[in-house]
Amino acid sequence: MIALRALQAFDAVGRLGSVTAAAGELGVSPGAVSQHLRKLEAHLGVSLLERRGRRIALTALGRLYHAEIAKGFLQFQEAENVLSRARNGSGLTLSALSSVVNKWIGRRIFDWQGLHPDAQLRLLGQDAEPRLGIDEVDFRITYGQRGSQHPHSTALFRDWVVPACAPALIEAQAGPVGPAEILRHPLLHVAWEPHFSTFPHWRDFARAAGVDFAEGGPGLSFTLSSSAIDAAVNKRGFVLAQMSMITDELAANTLVVPFELRLPLPESYFLAWDRSALDKPHGPAFHAWLTALGRRQGQASAP
Repeated sequence: MIALRALQAFDAVGRLGSVTAAAGELGVSPGAVSQHLRKLEAHLGVSLLERRGRRIALTALGRLYHAEIAKGFLQFQEAENVLSRARNGSGLTLSALSSVVNKWIGRRIFDWQGLHPDAQLRLLGQDAEPRLGIDEVDFRITYGQRGSQHPHSTALFRDWVVPACAPALIEAQAGPVGPAEILRHPLLHVAWEPHFSTFPHWRDFARAAGVDFAEGGPGLSFTLSSSAIDAAVNKRGFVLAQMSMITDELAANTLVVPFELRLPLPESYFLAWDRSALDKPHGPAFHAWLTALGRRQGQASAP
């Protein structure tokens, strides 16, 4: 049986490249680390380390063995993280895409707080997918195929986009504003990152409206839907805005939809969760609230 201390010593030396540094991390003497390493090599019957001047390097077999040992210690750390999260029984952490936080769930979360004033909730805006069950995240709102990478997930809602602008952009225009008039204004584009399916483009709007559209015209492009919406509010042009993200702007009349033509996003938003989140005091209620909110949004966004 290999002693755990010997494996810890070898893992530390492999990561840090020094017996002295490994000893400092483990809180033992360099002689104790060297002794653990000699016992480990004797038990395995192979040389794991070789000296190069004053430095120590892993042999080919040592690198192979260390790669596997490191996985085990990483799993230990992940188990500790899971236990730490489980001890925080009352707190919930919701992670969502940045634009979703800025323009949708970040605005609706106050309704949840009103219903559950004793609940502790942390809201994270992040585009990289968290590792549910490992990172300190209980629920995740993401888009498209990324939802399927999580063990527990469900479709939340399908969103639609409409042409929107600040009222001042069209106040001086006589008569109704149709697709042809919209396309003559400055256009704001949303160019999602390549790992997402394509966001509806102005050419898709023109095709659906049955009007000509010249590609390559002037305009600004944004990787975040929320940034393009903010630019439209600031009278910079027309944007194909997601219905879920402009509810408040339409209510406040900082944005208007002069021509009603809605295009669907290619995929749905998804809600994913860590299984242990449903064991927390407010976990099941928060899950139910999010899914109900998604259903209502899907109905409101559709034509």
